[in-house]
Amino acid sequence: MEIIGKVVRLGALTEGTSARGPWRKQDLIIETEEQYPRTVCLTCWTNQIDEIQKFAPGQTIKAQIEISSREFNGKWYTDVRVWRFDPVGATAAPAVAAAQPAQPAMHQTPPPAAAPTTEYYPPAEDSTDDLPF
Repeated sequence: MEIIGKVVRLGALTEGTSARGPWRKQDLIIETEEQYPRTVCLTCWTNQIDEIQKFAPGQTIKAQIEISSREFNGKWYTDVRVWRFDPVGATAAPAVAAAQPAQPAMHQTPPPAAAPTTEYYPPAEDSTDDLPF
């Protein structure tokens, strides 16, 4: 999936050590550029931390994301994890928006097979709605 939006701010940097070694995590808050804008918290891990430091508030970016949920002690937690960023220039933004289908960003195609994915149900070719059932 991909999401396009303007950078609002960076969250606090969290660091720690696990059995696999040291890790870092930081949230990037963006606001989508739709008729009804949405604020989205993107979770960035160790390899993207240096990259998001270069983004300025108000800058438009395109992020390839993966949405994952997990249960812990009867509660569900959902992360919007980034696996790739692309800055969108001021002149390129209208062209990118025009090239996108007329459906919401959350119904875009899945990331390439090289990225970790969960289940994906492609829409039927003759279907006019985007529901998988």
